[in-house]
Amino acid sequence: MTCAACAARIEKNLNKLEGVEASVSLATEKAFVRHPHTISVEGLIERIRDTGYDARVAREGELRDHPAEHRKSRNEFVLAAVLTAPLLLHGLVPGWLQWILATPVQFWSGRRFYRGAWKALRGGTANMDVLVAVGTSAAYLFSMVVLFFELPEHIYFEAGAVVIALVLLGKYLEARAKAKAVQALESLIRLQPKTTFVERNNALVEVDIATLNPGDAFVVRPGDAVALDGRVAEGRSAVNEAMLTGESALKEKGVGDAVFAGTINGGGALKCVATATGKGTMLAGIIRLVVAAQASKPPVQRLVDRVSAVFVPVVMGISLLTLLFWWWIGGFAIAVIPAVAVLVIACPCALGLATPTALIVGVGRAARAGILIRNAAALEGAEKLDTLVFDKTGTLTRGEPVVAQVIPETGIGPDQLLKLAAALESRSEHPLARAIVARFGGAPEPIADFRAHSGRGVSAIVRGKPARLGSPAFLGKQYSVAGKTVVGVEWDGRFLGWIALGDALRPTSADAVARLVRMGIEPVIVSGDSAEAVKAVAERLGIARWKAGVLPEQKLLEIEKLKSENRHVGMAGDGVNDAPALARADVSFALAAGSGAALDVADVTLMKNDLAGIADAIRLSRATLAKIRQNLFFAFLYNVLGIPLAAAGMLNPMIAGAAMALSSVSVVSNSLWLNRWKPSN
Repeated sequence: MTCAACAARIEKNLNKLEGVEASVSLATEKAFVRHPHTISVEGLIERIRDTGYDARVAREGELRDHPAEHRKSRNEFVLAAVLTAPLLLHGLVPGWLQWILATPVQFWSGRRFYRGAWKALRGGTANMDVLVAVGTSAAYLFSMVVLFFELPEHIYFEAGAVVIALVLLGKYLEARAKAKAVQALESLIRLQPKTTFVERNNALVEVDIATLNPGDAFVVRPGDAVALDGRVAEGRSAVNEAMLTGESALKEKGVGDAVFAGTINGGGALKCVATATGKGTMLAGIIRLVVAAQASKPPVQRLVDRVSAVFVPVVMGISLLTLLFWWWIGGFAIAVIPAVAVLVIACPCALGLATPTALIVGVGRAARAGILIRNAAALEGAEKLDTLVFDKTGTLTRGEPVVAQVIPETGIGPDQLLKLAAALESRSEHPLARAIVARFGGAPEPIADFRAHSGRGVSAIVRGKPARLGSPAFLGKQYSVAGKTVVGVEWDGRFLGWIALGDALRPTSADAVARLVRMGIEPVIVSGDSAEAVKAVAERLGIARWKAGVLPEQKLLEIEKLKSENRHVGMAGDGVNDAPALARADVSFALAAGSGAALDVADVTLMKNDLAGIADAIRLSRATLAKIRQNLFFAFLYNVLGIPLAAAGMLNPMIAGAAMALSSVSVVSNSLWLNRWKPSN
C-alpha cells in the first residue's frame, strides 16, 4: 500500500464479504479482520489479491527488519538522485544525454510506481502510484517525442526524474519516521524471552519456553528476564515491573507472589511455577491489545476514509481539465507541466498517515506508562468526558477492608458471630468476605446451598439451619456506624449481630479527583455500600455528588441517567458488579488488580492500580486527538492550496514533488512529538 486510497480500497472490498469486519491501517501495513468460519483466511487473502494487492498472515510478535528496509529505500533514492543531478543543468546537457540519464530513473527507480499503478488499476481503483506514474510518464514521453522528432518544443526530462527522486526521498524519510512511531510496540515485543532455565539432574539447563506448559517449574537467575507468568515457589528477590506499570521501583517477590513474563529479576534467584505460557502471558495480552488499538480507527477517521475513496479519481479529473484548459490557451507543450504538477502535488500520502501515525505513537506511549487503551474509539471518547463515575470499594479505596468492630447481640459471643460469618463468606470473593474470613483466622466450617445475592449479601445452610449475611436492607433492619460498612448476621431466624468494616482510601485518590476537577470533569460516586460509608469517602475527597446502596443493575441506570443529561460519562470500577455499568459508559476504566469481568469490558486498563492514570489517559487522549487534527489540517492544507496553484501553472512538478514529500514527512514527524508526553508524577 502506498496511500490512503489503497487502504480504503482494500478495506471496502473486504467488508463487502458477508459477515466480515475489516480495518486496514496504512501506517502499520496490516489488516485486522473479523470473519465468519464460512470464509477462510485464504479466501480473505485471495480477495485482497483480486483488489490488486498482496497479503500474508502476520505472525504474532513479528519484528520488521527496519534497517534493511531503510537501506533499500536509501539506495533507490541515491541512484535516482545521482542520475537526476546532471539534468538540473538543463541548458548544459545535450538532449540525447538527458534522455539516457532520465530513462533508468523513469523505469528502474520508478518501477515501484508502475507496479503499484498496474495492481491498483487491475483492481479497479487508483492510488498514489497511478498519479506519479501517469504524471512522470507524460513528461517523459512528451520530451522523448520532442527529442526524436526534433520538434521546436521544450523538453522536460528533468521534471519527471526530479519528481521520482523526491518522492523516493519522501518515502525513505517517511519509512524512518514510521519506524520510530512503532518503537514502543516493538520494545514490548523484544521483552518476550525465547528461552528460560529449568533444573535437571541438579543442574540448570536452558530450554525453549515453547516446550513448557502451565504447572512446569522454571528458574529465574539474577538479572534475567522472567520468561513466563508464574508464582514464586522458592527464593526471594526484587523485580523490575516497569514494562507493566511504567514504574521503575522494584517490587519485592517471595513465595506465593506472582511474576510476569518480560519483567526483570533483581539480585536473588527465584524458582517459579508457570501459570501461563506463550500467548497466555500478560505481556502477550498487552502486545495484542496495543496492536489492535493501533490498528483501530477513531470516528474522526471516517471523514478521511470517505475523502480517500474519491480523492484520486477527482484529482485525475482535475488534471485532465487542467491539461485541456492550458492546451486550449497556449498549446499542448504548455499544458503538460501544470497537468503533471496537479497529479504530483495531490498524492494523498499525508492524508492516509495523519490519523494512524498519531494513534500508533499515542497508544504506544500510553502502554509504556502502564495505561492500556483497547481501541481508538476509547481514545477519542476519553477526550470528550465531562463526568466520571467512581465505584468506591477497590477503586477509590484500597479494596482491602478490615474488620473494625464486632458488635454481637446479647447472649452471643464475638467469636460465635465471626465463626458463623466466616462460614457464610467462605465461598465469596468479595473484599468484605475476605476481610471477615481473615479476621476469623481459622478454617471455616462447612456449608451447603450457598447463594450470592448480588450487591446485598449471601445465604447458605449452616449446621443444618438457614443463615444469612448482608447489608441492613437485605436483613430488613436499620443500622449504621459512621464511615464504616456494616453487615449483619442471621441464623435460624435469629439476628446475631453486626460486623463493621473499614477500608482505607488509596493514597492517590484525593490527588486524582482534584486533577479531574481541574480538567473540567465532575467526579461522582455510585456505590453499593452504605450511605454513611460513601458519604465519609465523598467528604474526604471533596465529591459533592454521590449515591449509596446502589445494586449492580441500578449502577447501569445511574450511568444512563447521567447520559440523558447530555453528559459524556466515564466509569471507573474494579468488580464484577461494575461490569454492566462499565459496558454502558462512554469510556470505562478498570484497575488491573480488578476482576476479570471488569477488565474484559474496560476500554482503558490501569496497570499501576493508580487512579492518577485516569487523568493521564484523558490528558494523553487530548494530546493525541490534537495531533490528529493538526495532521489532518496539514494534509488538507497541502492539497487545498497546492492543487489550485498547480492547476494555475504556478507550481512546476519539481516543487510539487518536494511539497508532496514534505507533507508526508511533516505529518509523521508531528505525530512523533507525542513521544515527549509524560504521565504526571
